[in-house]
Amino acid sequence: MIKMTIDKGHFSDRAGAMQHIQQTGYWPHTFVSGAAPELPIHRHDHDVIGYVVEGETYMVDEDGEHIPVEAGDRMVIPKGAWHAEGAVVGRVVYIVSFKEPVALMEGIIPRDAKGPFPTGKL
Repeated sequence: MIKMTIDKGHFSDRAGAMQHIQQTGYWPHTFVSGAAPELPIHRHDHDVIGYVVEGETYMVDEDGEHIPVEAGDRMVIPKGAWHAEGAVVGRVVYIVSFKEPVALMEGIIPRDAKGPFPTGKL
């Protein structure tokens, strides 16, 4: 089974995240999340590597475990891996990168959600 992995303290600042993205050859986008409820567990059609640049939240893995993430953490989400973004209380800034050149919203569109989406979120 393919799984999401979280690398705690993987980079120290935006420049460090961008350096890693350059090494991977992935295509970067910026995503800013305001206050939002937890999403249902879902998967994506693309390989995604996300970097938390500012703020904190948690990710939910395929078993429903909540894994805290904060600035400096990297999330590796292979195509088809079950996961969800946790509730955001304030603001979280991510750099979201994809293996293929795709539009941000196309790349992060949730597939096969295991529950309803909160009103007004995706």
